[in-house]
Amino acid sequence: MAQRSSRVSVADAKKSLSQLLGRVAYGQESITILKRGRPMARLVPVIDQRRSSLADVKGWLDPKDPFFAIMEQILTARHTRRPRRPPHLRK
Repeated sequence: MAQRSSRVSVADAKKSLSQLLGRVAYGQESITILKRGRPMARLVPVIDQRRSSLADVKGWLDPKDPFFAIMEQILTARHTRRPRRPPHLRK
């Protein structure tokens, strides 16, 4: 779909910002804001970038991959190691 482009003055943008945002977001329109006839800013639609989650990587590694064994070792070591105490609290 081709992106349309419109131009509005600062005064008109102030009066109808919500409407302009809707036109940009849902109509895939680009709006240039003019001050005294000169372009000052542009409202453009945000590129849809889906946020990734851990669920997206499910199945990338085989359950027998060495990565999982290494992670288990790290977690086990973390839980068995005693936390360090500041010198003034040692007995």
